Amino acid sequence: MALSLAFSPCPNDTFVFHALVHGLVPGAPPVDVTYADVDVTNTAAERGAFDLVKVSYAALPWLLDDYHLLPCGGALGRGCGPLVLTRGDQPDGPGQPDQPDGPGGADLSGATVAVPGDRTTAYLLFRLWAAERPPARIEVVPFHEIMPGVAAGRYDAGLVIHEARFTYPRHGLTALVDLGEWWEADTGLPIPLGAILARRGAVDPEAAAGWIRESVRQAWADPAASREYVLAHAQEMEPDVVDRHIGLYVNEFTADLGDAGFAAVEALLGRAADAGLVPQTSSSLATAWTS
Repeated sequence: MALSLAFSPCPNDTFVFHALVHGLVPGAPPVDVTYADVDVTNTAAERGAFDLVKVSYAALPWLLDDYHLLPCGGALGRGCGPLVLTRGDQPDGPGQPDQPDGPGGADLSGATVAVPGDRTTAYLLFRLWAAERPPARIEVVPFHEIMPGVAAGRYDAGLVIHEARFTYPRHGLTALVDLGEWWEADTGLPIPLGAILARRGAVDPEAAAGWIRESVRQAWADPAASREYVLAHAQEMEPDVVDRHIGLYVNEFTADLGDAGFAAVEALLGRAADAGLVPQTSSSLATAWTS
């Protein structure tokens, strides 16, 4: 029987899963694929909607009782963190200039900030960064509407991920803070963005990790094989942006989280739980994928 698999249409995901989706991984079962933004998959996974699913690491505390965290296929890295953007014609930023700046030299205490989802890792990092001076208002906005909304003045700032790192200057926007740089400077760890989960009782996690690692291996061995598939789902993204996107988000942590990757996950969830932002999570569930 086919397994249900859900991930985003972003180039890093389609590149990683091309071989598995197209039946090119020996011994892997067929899969029925759903393409959806991570905010959608976070919610669907809470209902147990998929056998294999890409979610935000920030959503794990609500999911690990029903899913195994796999040690491969996800998105971690360095230099790839979320950005907080403002309009380029606001040199003093959107906060209140008579108050001292917050972490990273930015104050958003008087701002309305658009975010791509309330359980995304980007938003969790933002909440940790802005804990001492939270913005006045948060609005959850579809990812593709954030940069145009900030540019049009509907929001004072926007939290963006993925290819927006490469395209935000086209919208006349300025990066107020790079949350990845902040996280790495504070912890020395990579940024845990997106995780791959296998539903307990439905998928053997060791087998699933093997299928995904082989899919990654094939993607790296023959990048041209997935090119048409990746571009078809890239939402009008230019080929050079697609290449930069894949180069940034598909890295050594995609093949294996390793000690540094698991430490990053534990640090993120531990800090967030200590701050009361997510439920406490057993470290064995968060870091031992075969538990």
